[in-house]
Amino acid sequence: MSLSAQIEQSYAAAVEGLDIPWMLEQWAERAPGKNALIWCPFDGEYQNVTYAELFTQARRLAAGLSARGVKPDDFVILHMDNSPEFIVSWYACAILGAVAVSTNTRSVARDLSYFAEVTEAVCSLTQPKFAKLIKEACPDLSFIGVTDNDAGEFHEDAPAAIKAIEGVAFDELFESQPITLRAPDPAHSLSIQFTSGTTSRPKAVLWTHGNGVWAAKTNAQHLRVRHEDVTSTSFPLFHTNAQSYSMLTTHWTGGTLVLQPRFSSSRYWQVILEHNVTWTTMIGFSLKAMSTQPVPEHQLRFFLLGVRSQEVEEYFGVATIGYWGMTETVTQGTIADYDHLGPSMNIGRCAPEYQIQVRKGSGDLCRPGERGRLFFRGVPGVTMFKEYYKNPDAMASSFDDNGWFDTGDVVSRDENGWLYFSDRDKDMLKVGAENVAASEIETVIMQTGLVSELAVVGQKHYMLDEVPVVFVIPSDASLDAAMIEKLIIEHCRANLPDFKVVRSVYVVDELPRSTLNKITKTILRERLPPIEKKA
Repeated sequence: MSLSAQIEQSYAAAVEGLDIPWMLEQWAERAPGKNALIWCPFDGEYQNVTYAELFTQARRLAAGLSARGVKPDDFVILHMDNSPEFIVSWYACAILGAVAVSTNTRSVARDLSYFAEVTEAVCSLTQPKFAKLIKEACPDLSFIGVTDNDAGEFHEDAPAAIKAIEGVAFDELFESQPITLRAPDPAHSLSIQFTSGTTSRPKAVLWTHGNGVWAAKTNAQHLRVRHEDVTSTSFPLFHTNAQSYSMLTTHWTGGTLVLQPRFSSSRYWQVILEHNVTWTTMIGFSLKAMSTQPVPEHQLRFFLLGVRSQEVEEYFGVATIGYWGMTETVTQGTIADYDHLGPSMNIGRCAPEYQIQVRKGSGDLCRPGERGRLFFRGVPGVTMFKEYYKNPDAMASSFDDNGWFDTGDVVSRDENGWLYFSDRDKDMLKVGAENVAASEIETVIMQTGLVSELAVVGQKHYMLDEVPVVFVIPSDASLDAAMIEKLIIEHCRANLPDFKVVRSVYVVDELPRSTLNKITKTILRERLPPIEKKA
């Protein structure tokens, strides 16, 4: 056996005999009365769910899904905003051995049809406001389970909405007798998240149970999170940030997760103080929204922020931990130590469980101060994702012959080894907390037949980092610029989630090009003034 294979085998042994149901069962037995979840909806009463209750509910739902024909290895679309039902459903799939496909609730019908096609999903669990969309976009599902509320907002007409799509009330899916746990199998498929890439369609990132357990325990170790800790998240559970960094980390330690439907700057401190929250993840978007508010006395130790910001530390009175990660890494591939936060704006150092390289375009390693592509190496199905499901071309193009994964991110390191994020080399935009592939937007716009050539780029935005805009060369000279813009934006709204819809359309006679005749997007970005906050 090669040395590389021996190393991979040793990492696989770290999760041997463990899976997500095992993790949940541990705390249901050891701390049955402790709150695993505190649900804080905008309307109505808060809801406490103990570990014993969460474990039992998930097992009862797993039994109900099984009774309706869902089998291990079947795919189940979870199309829900943050809610207790999402967490119960995610764990129910894990217990049954089904694969939870957590989808972005800002997706349009085109996206959902694609998600269902790729995964061959057998059913979906959703909320009333999405029921009709799911029914129309995914007609081959055997059934659709629908909750009686939209992330805490109850609707009297929910039964009518369920009847209109011939769906099943979510509460009716629970069997009285909980399902018996399967034998732990860390290699068994756990979940899929669709992530933006440089191709025109998202890629299905497949995690195993080993990935889930590895992420949970490694996050906790990186952050030194303990059983006594309480975290809060309002970030969407269908993404890695909330799903891995918040939910799995907390439930690995037997801590308490305080969940909100979405971010609200006006109620942030109310929830933090009321539940004695000790740590949380944050992003620049949220901090900007809170930067004008007074900061009360609190118990927060740190923000998992992405970069170290001494300005944020001074204003909010918490440590800020720099890190880098992506859905494919399942946890943080680089991270700073709580006791050694490092210089301003760093993203930490290589996490001890992984290997990284920063490479020049030639493939040579970068020296301190030089910018280069970040490559990552781990063990598929354990320390990094198993595969891009049903996408061998994406797998082949993402890894080199020695198993190094090309992240597409550009970083640099200083003479002391601290890493700094520079850019996304792959043609990606960062819109709020969402990664957006320019090529996906370009493909949708080309479908209109209105343009012969185009280029989507990001325009700097005071709150969202950047927003997509497009430069186009029209294919029909009879249409004026205003009509072209109107038609393109209408088409984008019908075929893309709102955060991918271009904000502006610039009609041009030609596009700037490099010596290799490639469109030079840098020049186009330089033409765009930043979008500033209105006075």
